[in-house]
Amino acid sequence: MGIGAGSGRGRLFLRPLLFLLLVGAPAPHSAGGQLRYAVPEELEHGAFVANLGEDLGLDVSTLSARRFRIVSRAGARQHLEVNLENGILFVNERIDREEVCEAGGTCLLHLQLLIESPLELYRVEVEVLDINDHAPTFPWQEYVLEVAESAILGARFPLESAQDPDVGTNSVHTYRLSPNGFFSLEVQTRSDATKFAELVLERALDREQQRAHRVLLTALDGGVPERSGTAHILVTVLDANDNVPAFDQPSYGVSLPEDAPAGTLVIQLNATDLDEGPNGEIEYSFSGHAPPRVRELFHIEPRSGQVLLKGPLDYERASLHELYVQAKDRGPSAVAVHCRVLVHLLDVNDNAPEVTLTSVSTPVLEDAPPGTVIAVISVLDRDSGDNGRVSCEVGPDVPFELRSSFRNYYTLVTTQALDREVVSEYNVSITARDMGSPALLTRSTLTVPVSDVNDNAPRFLQPSYSVYVMENNAPGASICSVTALDPDCQQNAYLSYSIAEGHIHGMPVGTYVSINSDSGHMYALRSLDYEQIRSFQIQVQAQDAGFPPLSANVTVHIFVLDQNDNAPVIVSPMPHNGSVATELVPRSAGPGYLVGTVSAVDADAGLNSRLSYQLLQATDFTLFSLAPDTGELRTLRSFLEQDATRQRLVVQVRDSGQPALSTTVSLLLSVVETMPQTLSDFSEFSLPPEASSSSPVTLYLLVSLGSISFTFLLAILILTVIRCRGEHNSHQGDGCSPPRCHCCPGSRPSSDSLKTSNLMAQPAAGTTAATCHDVPGGGPPGYCYKVCLGPESAQSDFMFLKPCSPPRNNEKDPGKQSRLGQHLQVSKQIKQPNMDWLPPSTQRPALKRYQ
Repeated sequence: MGIGAGSGRGRLFLRPLLFLLLVGAPAPHSAGGQLRYAVPEELEHGAFVANLGEDLGLDVSTLSARRFRIVSRAGARQHLEVNLENGILFVNERIDREEVCEAGGTCLLHLQLLIESPLELYRVEVEVLDINDHAPTFPWQEYVLEVAESAILGARFPLESAQDPDVGTNSVHTYRLSPNGFFSLEVQTRSDATKFAELVLERALDREQQRAHRVLLTALDGGVPERSGTAHILVTVLDANDNVPAFDQPSYGVSLPEDAPAGTLVIQLNATDLDEGPNGEIEYSFSGHAPPRVRELFHIEPRSGQVLLKGPLDYERASLHELYVQAKDRGPSAVAVHCRVLVHLLDVNDNAPEVTLTSVSTPVLEDAPPGTVIAVISVLDRDSGDNGRVSCEVGPDVPFELRSSFRNYYTLVTTQALDREVVSEYNVSITARDMGSPALLTRSTLTVPVSDVNDNAPRFLQPSYSVYVMENNAPGASICSVTALDPDCQQNAYLSYSIAEGHIHGMPVGTYVSINSDSGHMYALRSLDYEQIRSFQIQVQAQDAGFPPLSANVTVHIFVLDQNDNAPVIVSPMPHNGSVATELVPRSAGPGYLVGTVSAVDADAGLNSRLSYQLLQATDFTLFSLAPDTGELRTLRSFLEQDATRQRLVVQVRDSGQPALSTTVSLLLSVVETMPQTLSDFSEFSLPPEASSSSPVTLYLLVSLGSISFTFLLAILILTVIRCRGEHNSHQGDGCSPPRCHCCPGSRPSSDSLKTSNLMAQPAAGTTAATCHDVPGGGPPGYCYKVCLGPESAQSDFMFLKPCSPPRNNEKDPGKQSRLGQHLQVSKQIKQPNMDWLPPSTQRPALKRYQ
């Protein structure tokens, strides 16, 4: 190397700084709607190039959020980068202009800048300026030039040219020759502005005086600072071979398609030499400064001068190849002559378009308006002309289209409203096709998922639900399940169920039923009673978890099914004062005489309330008959003298449920000769069926019992009057309220207060439950009864009644008595009778009672 080449690479970083000081900082200027900057090569990492944020008018604080970036092809080196904190374009890696731009000339880096929200695209060109970082070099450090001694003055001898990868003023500018007495140097300029030197003979040579001459050739470039390279030339003086070969023309041009196969003849060179023999035989070869790339692609036949293709060509890499060929005869003191062959490559459509997808907004909301940008698509074809012109289109049957924003740049936008419930994901096929012949195309698929929006309200599977629940259900048991569907997804499809506010018989609906908010299973919170509530309806709401939430309502009709849980209740005859019901029958009554009617009611419904009457026990079964449907008690025959004067009957009333429930009532019929004006009240006793009225013992017994009964009845009447007077002032202390207890002779019982179920709430063992009930039409007016259920009678179907009496004299603590009455109060009312199966009013007379 020469002096210039000896400078170390360690000082290269000073050159960009010196270059910037000389040319100034790069200033942006618009070129066809885009920014253009200039930056010298070989800058270190982080070197300032431009302030893009200021030049583009962007808000620097939003660059990171808007994903400001440089879009580059896959695999391409990223020489420049953007600092998202300040918007400065800086050098990311060292740029070698000679490596980036092999063909020379203007070296441009094309940048595509993309920023989102909203989508904006900018094009920036950065020109890489050459710096004088290479010194001129010769192919050899020393080479021999043979000159015949017969060479005439002024003869010119082309010298090997120096090569400098730099361009412009930094390339080879001139040559210098060391002082000598025989040769001078002339610098010539080729058509492509390159320089080469010719050695000019200024003084005749004499081989006998001096066989060789040494000169130093120096090549200088025009850079600052100036760099140089040297080569030593040994001029050997030969005996006369006074003719040199000559080419037909100094320069040749040829065109060759880039897809030409190896071995293709590029050109046939022809040079002539007027000498004869070896001095006229010509050999062809590449000159010493032919680039290595040319030697790889082309081959010269030494004897024929044929230039053949050796390697594959690529128009996109280099469209022109310059071959320097020399011809030299085989005689002594042969002088080489040079020519240049320019090989122009013809572009062939051998590159398919390249499609680069830059996703911007995926997934896309299903309610995105038409025209929403989904992606930016860049298309590149390395061919030229029509072969490099590309059209782009999307596949059919998709709600998307391509819009061209810049040359070879497209945006994929929506053309209509999307519906995720119809199509949740689109595979958009993008086809890029060039205009070559034959045309080449590239297909790329972009997957566009559609994200859900809460645009669908829940929908129940049924317009309404009907639920049938058997009464006396267990609290907490599941009664039904409602189901709703939401075609949305994820959170928008997550449903929660709830029951709308409302009241059922004055109570909040939440005290009757509850619902599982996740599954929709409904549960009864209480045991339902058909006799209290037969049906009700509730509103169930299904609401999704979207924003804003959407909901739907459905009506659930709940029907309570009857269960045979109520035994019949005897309405008439009603026993009083704990005794059996007594009736008087005239002895003169004939067959079919209507003694009375046993009436009962059942709080159940349907078959469970259909009652049948049966005579269980009788003193004489041949004397009376009981109608099974109406309960009418009639005589079967006339009374005989031997018939007992007192007939005891036990009547059973049974419903038609499964299992059937029943209750019984005892009747005491007295056969009298004549019907008295007042009704005798017999105590509860039974006569043996074998007793005979003709027996003296029986007569004495009857007289005794009659006296005792009269005395007892008189005492009862006196106690009743005393109790009524006492309860007139303090009826609350005894638990009998005036609206429900009619203890005064002038009051009438209310039929509405009758409760038809004889199944009372079961008290704890050893306790007594008391409450007051009216006796409907069949009972004597002015009586207040207290229901007393002991541990044994709590499990029975019968009601044991006893008269309400005032506090006894030995109960000295009224407060204690009041608390005891409150403790024994029955909390559950008797159920309202079911009137579906009551006999007609004409068939429901009470048993005759005569005052």
